[in-house]
Amino acid sequence: MKIMGIAATALLFTACCSQPESTVRLFDAQAFTATVEGKPVSLYTLRNGDLTMQVTNFGARVVSLWTPDRNGVAEDVVLGYESIDRYLDNGGERFLGAALGRYANRIAGGHFTLDGKEYTLPQNDNGQTLHGGLKGFDSVVWDVESATDTTIVFRYRSADGEEGFPGNLDVTMAYTLTPANEFRIDYRAETDAPTVVNLSHHSFFNLKGEGNGTILDNELWIKADSTTPVDGFLIPTGELAPVEGTPFDFRQPTVIGARIESDNEQLKNGHGYDHNWVLTREGEGVELIASLYEPTTGRVMEVLTDQPGLQFYSGNFFNGKSIGKYGRPQSYRESVALETQHFPDSPNHENFPTTRLNPGETYTHTCIYRFSAR
Repeated sequence: MKIMGIAATALLFTACCSQPESTVRLFDAQAFTATVEGKPVSLYTLRNGDLTMQVTNFGARVVSLWTPDRNGVAEDVVLGYESIDRYLDNGGERFLGAALGRYANRIAGGHFTLDGKEYTLPQNDNGQTLHGGLKGFDSVVWDVESATDTTIVFRYRSADGEEGFPGNLDVTMAYTLTPANEFRIDYRAETDAPTVVNLSHHSFFNLKGEGNGTILDNELWIKADSTTPVDGFLIPTGELAPVEGTPFDFRQPTVIGARIESDNEQLKNGHGYDHNWVLTREGEGVELIASLYEPTTGRVMEVLTDQPGLQFYSGNFFNGKSIGKYGRPQSYRESVALETQHFPDSPNHENFPTTRLNPGETYTHTCIYRFSAR
């Protein structure tokens, strides 16, 4: 396998001769070298097993992630941009490859009550708060605590009152590529005052490769017996709805496009799939809860987590106007997001698993994306 820089600082590596030759193109770190709000931004490259990943500390974003198909040919399977300027002046999807917080997903009306006090948050999505507000964890520069060939550890302090949330929140987040071809994310957070926390990751995956076509032929499996239905603003109603007999039943591997156009109120509300699945878990540890199979390349992505929910988004709001890092449009239903999480709007639903974090407690969350081909 060759690894070749897109700009002048190319690096070349040759893989095992038993596999067809393929090219991994690395972005020049200079394209991501900048100072943003007084803090340095850089690009980092991780490698392990068959995976190569580049990340930037602006938003702790995954810029590229290369993995081979059944013939050993590598493709970059996440959407992104080729320079820091494109992320800073972004006319397209805001959350490409980014960390999400303080609260991933939506909070209804931009408010919640904690210990009798109401907190008001910026409303950045049709009157709701989405992924932390106007300036969530996707839009800040994370400190890099350490970086090796296989792991990078980010740290960020979200100050008391930032985007309306109470308490100083200290977050540590480690991205690791493992020898088992896993991209592993480990979150840890502590607070000095009662608050709510729901962290997640928002890579948009196309297992064909970025810009290489539809995801509607992908087969998806989700280990979940129910979902949290939403209203027209994608806010949970508070119900837990069984998936049995609905287009939301992915308990057996099912082609995404098979039922996405069904006459179903929930699909209309989400303009496709943009919902939280209530995972059927065996215990409290990390376990396999979803898999995605791309039939033309044979690539498989398995998702493992210790969280209670999974948001599946089928790329319904991409319109092709934004151009990706290889010059191809970011188009309608050409990517999926599989976000491990607590449920949307949990602070406003007592029957949902709590997202409350108290002083002296530690929030932890592990998400693993494991790649293979068949």
